[in-house]
Amino acid sequence: MVTISWTDEAQFWLKDIHDYIADGSLSIAKKVVREIYQKVQILQTFPRAGYIYHDIQDEEVRILLYGHYRIAYLIKSEKEIDILGIFHGSLNIERYL
Repeated sequence: MVTISWTDEAQFWLKDIHDYIADGSLSIAKKVVREIYQKVQILQTFPRAGYIYHDIQDEEVRILLYGHYRIAYLIKSEKEIDILGIFHGSLNIERYL
């Protein structure tokens, strides 16, 4: 099984998503955050489930999709993954990765 770690940056993005949605509905914000977290758990069993992010060649950075969001993650080893950030699909993630 793979160990998944959330970077400070990823935690910041997730909180930002929560806070933005919570302005309209706290229950929906909690649901979205919970479902993003659940989506990430698939990486424990299938670490290469996301597609390869081609703009970074020295490291294996992949993108896992959840609704309008892209979950960027780094495969550090066969047993270790870092969640780098959660980005809305309309956002240019090249600025952050």
